Amino acid sequence: MTGWARLLSLIALLAVVTAAALMFWLKPVEPVPEGGLASVSRIVVEKSARRMTVYDGTVAQRSYPIALGFSPEGDKLREGDGRTPEGLFRIDRKNPGSAFTLSLGLDYPQAEDRARAKAGGYDPGGDIIIHGQPNAMPDEAQIMGDWTAGCIAVSNAAIREIFAATELGTVVEVRP
Repeated sequence: MTGWARLLSLIALLAVVTAAALMFWLKPVEPVPEGGLASVSRIVVEKSARRMTVYDGTVAQRSYPIALGFSPEGDKLREGDGRTPEGLFRIDRKNPGSAFTLSLGLDYPQAEDRARAKAGGYDPGGDIIIHGQPNAMPDEAQIMGDWTAGCIAVSNAAIREIFAATELGTVVEVRP
């Protein structure tokens, strides 16, 4: 076998292995219903159900499947623990240029989180966001399981819809 033939064989093998890995780690995206959201006034995240529901007033508009931090049980305590914080937060920033497909930032850590961390001598962590999939991924796929560093991840279609309808100051309730 010539050098070129070996190289082509190696490239073909790598393509097959990559495709198999993607099929194992990615899942198809659940479609978002047509018609967009008019307005989002509150977001409720149910960690145990892996579900996020957006509300307009008291009316639930839509629910979306979510992924959480890689160690989702319990409240976030410190940087690197892989947990998603629990409690009441507000959207304090919108980032259209995120490393993920759009992002909505939560006002974590809050005063009590910083005080607890200071008393314990550790960093409470930060930069908790609701975001889509990594920018390099196709819109038709999602990473399976809980994979974030503590954020809340949805499909790219879902974050586009939520991002467009959510204003700064929107309340986000994260339940266990």
